[in-house]
Amino acid sequence: EKKKHKKQKIKDDENKKIQDEKIVSSSALQFAKQALSQTPKDNSNNDDESENNITLLLFYQYVDPPWDNATFNLALSHVQQTGNEYNLTGRMRVAKEGLNCTLTGSYDNIRSWCTSLRQFHKGEFKDTEFKLTDHLPTKQKFPHLKAFEVDELVNYGLAGHNAPSIQMTGVHLEPNDYHAKMAEKDTVIIDVRNHYESVIGHFTPPPNGAQLIDPKMRKSTEFPLWLDKPETKKLLQNKQVLMYCTGGVRCERASALLRTKMETEADVKDLNIKGVYQLQGGVDKYFKNFPEGGYWKGKNYTFDKRFAHAPPLLEVEERYNKKMSETTPPDSKDVPEKKNDDNDNNSNHNIMGKCEACSKPWDMYRGKRRCPTCGVPSLICKSCFEKDKSGVCKLGKHIKCTLCREENITSKKQVKERDMLEMQLYKERRKNMKKQEDVVVIQHAAHDDGNSSSTPESSSLTTAATTTVSNPQNITRLFLKNLNIKQTTQSTLMDTFSTIASCTITHIQWLTDYKSGKFYGSAFVECGSVEDACRAVQYLNGTSVFGRKMMVKLSKADGKDIWPPPNCAV
Repeated sequence: EKKKHKKQKIKDDENKKIQDEKIVSSSALQFAKQALSQTPKDNSNNDDESENNITLLLFYQYVDPPWDNATFNLALSHVQQTGNEYNLTGRMRVAKEGLNCTLTGSYDNIRSWCTSLRQFHKGEFKDTEFKLTDHLPTKQKFPHLKAFEVDELVNYGLAGHNAPSIQMTGVHLEPNDYHAKMAEKDTVIIDVRNHYESVIGHFTPPPNGAQLIDPKMRKSTEFPLWLDKPETKKLLQNKQVLMYCTGGVRCERASALLRTKMETEADVKDLNIKGVYQLQGGVDKYFKNFPEGGYWKGKNYTFDKRFAHAPPLLEVEERYNKKMSETTPPDSKDVPEKKNDDNDNNSNHNIMGKCEACSKPWDMYRGKRRCPTCGVPSLICKSCFEKDKSGVCKLGKHIKCTLCREENITSKKQVKERDMLEMQLYKERRKNMKKQEDVVVIQHAAHDDGNSSSTPESSSLTTAATTTVSNPQNITRLFLKNLNIKQTTQSTLMDTFSTIASCTITHIQWLTDYKSGKFYGSAFVECGSVEDACRAVQYLNGTSVFGRKMMVKLSKADGKDIWPPPNCAV
């Protein structure tokens, strides 16, 4: 017992010593012992340190400027070699822009590896924040060590010259400061994670505090597209913006992208955003500061062997209830009430998600089943999972994720086509904005030179790109022609207008053949404003969508007709 106490004191001293080295640690066993000490003594040793000897390490580090090929190869070799030397397991994403790692190992080996990484090369990792969780069960150890060569630490589709500078990130707030910000008015919180993560747990700001925004993404590459949408910009107008993710890494490029837009894009400048902030260390570090959960509700989805976990003190409560159920006689008054025998949790109190098959409260992703239409992990309860496995009641293709149900997605093909369209529209909008930026540069150059150096080519470009659509009658109705018959839908048409022209549609009247009743590729639409109608003509007329060049023109409504038709509202 004395030896064990001495060992613990040494570890405590080490923890105090390394606080200045930006190592943030917590012990899963420390919280567990608080609960298990209340259980019958003859069973209290089931969760001792020998069965909880795994340390989990989460960290990332961007390097600026990015490594050259030689340094990248040196870093890749170093982390692999030292990782094997210290018997670490887990995943390493290695890019020219830095490292993003989730690793498991022993208490001492993890810390020794962190120390060795601080000494690497030119000290790129001397200020890296390492987040450790000690005393996890042995079963939560990764089986192997894998290093992946990647273009981006987080796949936003913004590699190389497309990546916003990491120097443009939002203000990093420590958990206590971020917690206080969530209670402020005129504030929005963007959950930068995927929707399937958010559905089982997320921040719930206090009344009259910040507004939570879920972009409802399936993957991070959708974030730049979402940020470009007019409806997103309206949500951010005159607000201070908070962002958060699991460990912090996804917020780095996300916040940098928004701040870059605030400085370079006129329509984003006009939003008057009052600041961009991100949670330092992510939800993982927030839980270490607020073990009771703070403003968090539900579970935090993780990409390690924990899969998902509640704030530490709530995890303790669940573990204690489970332990009491196993060790206390069934007829005892001390047995905690189980409100859902089919759930891994002993209470439904903090469960945010629902089983996609039977709608019971559920928040544990189990097995390898994925949504049959979009491929994200499926949230299936224990009972439905076992029924499917035994063949009693198979999970058919109609069992889809909440997002596919909301969006009425019925096939993989539909998802693929929609993704392709959204990316096409995003690129078209980027191209149009680049033209406008080029015009501004040309105009400034011409002004500085007293117009003496302007060429016919530059004058032509300036005239073409700055020409506004004449609309003295304030027409808001448009006539569209040459639309793709098979692929044009209300959803794709609205996406086209919002993504390329930043304008809205309130009504669509599809034109059909009077004999067959079939759509033949033309339509009338009502825009949200005169300005929207002009922008649509300016940016969409002649734009290729689904392989066909749209024709878009102003079309004044006939006084004899009722316009817009009430049955055509979108």
